[in-house]
Amino acid sequence: MQVRALKCFGEAPGGGNPALVIEGDSLDEAARRAFAQARNTTCVFLDGEVVDFYYPHMRSPLCLHATLAVAHALFARHPEAPVLAVTTAMRGQRLELRRDGADYFVRLQPQEVPQPPLASGLLERLLAAPCFVPVSPPHVASVGSPKLLVELPDAAVLHGLRPGLDAITAWGKELGVNGIYAWCRLPDGSYEGRNFNHLDPKLEDSATGVAAGALTALLGHGLTLRQGHAASQPCLIRTRMEDGAILVGGRAEAAAIVVA
Repeated sequence: MQVRALKCFGEAPGGGNPALVIEGDSLDEAARRAFAQARNTTCVFLDGEVVDFYYPHMRSPLCLHATLAVAHALFARHPEAPVLAVTTAMRGQRLELRRDGADYFVRLQPQEVPQPPLASGLLERLLAAPCFVPVSPPHVASVGSPKLLVELPDAAVLHGLRPGLDAITAWGKELGVNGIYAWCRLPDGSYEGRNFNHLDPKLEDSATGVAAGALTALLGHGLTLRQGHAASQPCLIRTRMEDGAILVGGRAEAAAIVVA
């Protein structure tokens, strides 16, 4: 079994969201879950052209920072290839991989998803924010993992959120939505966001590529998205639109992560 450690979506060299790429394993699903949990790191098992994603707490249909890690590994083998592709294990979603200098991109298609009812006071309860009023109408969007996108007035409000994670998880499971992505516009024209879909606040994502793709689908244009303030792990995600598709990307580089 071969294990590679990488960091992805880093704002600067040496930074980013860690992921392990595992090849040549003979582990079943339960053992893969245990592997990711024991290392407390996002893991992607690469079987030929099939990718199987595991967070420490759950198996996932899609994880874009781990997909960037896979892209780094595959392009190292095929440096002349303009495009590579993999397929997700859980849903059979085809992911097209590209490289642009030090950045890697995943090409995705926006997905039509139902809009769940949002009762009066629901966001106040889920975000634990009394009298909260979103800047724009909340909307569920998806490029493979539906997110409820909620716009906040500024970064100070975003950083101050201490939401009800149990309530968000329960609401999301009931309606098939993978958590809340709270976001705001920054004065320089970029964006910042936080992803809430873990029960443990210590596991908050430092970069959520699927949310960046969903936000791009909602806004209808490419963007520069910052994340990771809460985890003290600054990340930068870049997106662009191309012939109706969405490309989500950023840095990916080998990392010295201790693997037990």
